[in-house]
Amino acid sequence: MDKPNAKYEIIHEIVSQEGNLQNISELCEIAGVSRSGYYYWLHSSDKRSEKEARDQADFELILQAYQFRGYDKGIRGIHMRLLHMNPPVIMNTKKIQRLMHKYRLVCPIRKANPYRRMAKAIKTDAIADNLLQRQFKEYGPRKVLLTDITYIPCCGVFFYLSVIKDAYTMQILAYVLSESLELDFVLETVNILIESHGATLDDETLIHSDQGCHYTSNAFIRKLKDASFVQSMSRKGNCWDNAPQESFFGHMKDEIAALIAGCDTYEQVQAVVADWMDYYNKDRYQWDLEKLSPREYYCYRQTGVYPLKPGISKKRNSQGSAPDPEV
Repeated sequence: MDKPNAKYEIIHEIVSQEGNLQNISELCEIAGVSRSGYYYWLHSSDKRSEKEARDQADFELILQAYQFRGYDKGIRGIHMRLLHMNPPVIMNTKKIQRLMHKYRLVCPIRKANPYRRMAKAIKTDAIADNLLQRQFKEYGPRKVLLTDITYIPCCGVFFYLSVIKDAYTMQILAYVLSESLELDFVLETVNILIESHGATLDDETLIHSDQGCHYTSNAFIRKLKDASFVQSMSRKGNCWDNAPQESFFGHMKDEIAALIAGCDTYEQVQAVVADWMDYYNKDRYQWDLEKLSPREYYCYRQTGVYPLKPGISKKRNSQGSAPDPEV
């Protein structure tokens, strides 16, 4: 409630008391508000009630979007989830922010990672050139694939996650969770990539990684050559050369942290990761993907058919060009 309205309510309570001897003009002067303003407030109670009812109804939609599939979202995430409802709800981010503030719904805030792990490469002659040069969005879908490994602490041990991601659509194409850091789970990730998406890849598909020992191994290099992929590596100790993958791991860990804390077994962690990966690809909408999920964005770029309802504007795309005409 804003300050003038609070004063008007106090004045109204005082003058409504039995035996009150103070008049409205005196009370308005003491409170520093106008007498006309008080009477306007008094006679607009119906309008305030209608506005409050509208705000409550809109906040219920915001809360539904915020809680969708159990993962908390920020203002933009809520805005995009509302657009994907059936029927779609068009609500601007300023209104969402106002209602969240009014009803004390707090967005999750990512904490800085105090122990960002920098992969240390084994010094070998098998280090590939940095062919990508941070041009993550220059070549279109399925042309630049990023891969990396992260760890997930649980039950007093670490589990390890290998992921391959399309840098253009941000879609996760393959992943494997492992109980150990043995090379096999990284090779299995490539096998899953080929099995699931091989038809959309070609001999110009570039797979970019850091200089970790898994990616400089003879087995990994041979696996890429057999599949006719091009290998590229970040400069040593430079996480910015694979920034989208690093950011992905940061968001994932933030969003599944509470669920992982409740796990007691490797199988339970597997289930949490599988559900989040499905949510990320299908239902985690991204502002820079024109308000679509990674899978929706890939289909949109392949077909040219924008999946949201007519009249919903698309954000200027990440390459800086104007978005396609409205559908």
